[in-house]
Amino acid sequence: MMDVIRIEVPLSRDKVSFLKAGDNVLLSGTVYTGMDVAQRKIVETLTRGDRLEFDLCDQLFYFVNPSPTKPGQIIGSAGPQANGWIDEYSLKLLELGITGIIGKGLCSQGIVDGFKEHGAVFFGAIGGIGALIAKKIISAEVIAYPELGHDAINRIEIKDFPVVVIVDSQGNNYYESAKAKYRRV
Repeated sequence: MMDVIRIEVPLSRDKVSFLKAGDNVLLSGTVYTGMDVAQRKIVETLTRGDRLEFDLCDQLFYFVNPSPTKPGQIIGSAGPQANGWIDEYSLKLLELGITGIIGKGLCSQGIVDGFKEHGAVFFGAIGGIGALIAKKIISAEVIAYPELGHDAINRIEIKDFPVVVIVDSQGNNYYESAKAKYRRV
């Protein structure tokens, strides 16, 4: 049986510094969500010199746009989205002090370098099980850009949310190291 690390968020640089690529983690605490449209609005807001209504320093950002919430549910299906196509905003989020991002898929080398430079981590969540992952979300509240509908920024509370460290704060990439174990020389 694999060891699992339990972490309460927010994430300080100290909390992420001991995580290694390939670690299995259960996250609990406050997380912010949003996809490319919401992230672009964050960047535009800051470029205009306006302040955000929430602080992203030492926070965790989940690349997700949940499906519409059905009556009696806290949130709709909330599976991770691929992060590769939103790289331009990921670097800005890291500059704002984000210490962790949850998504799925490969990271460009520029983003891997950004995680290392900013002492942050990339967590991979399992795709295709959005309805099950949504059960790990115990509350959800739209906190910015409500006009974006399900693409708005949400503050969610998670409990024992399962992820794997894909890129650690030293820039080690689990996708690369895991493949290397099985390459023939």
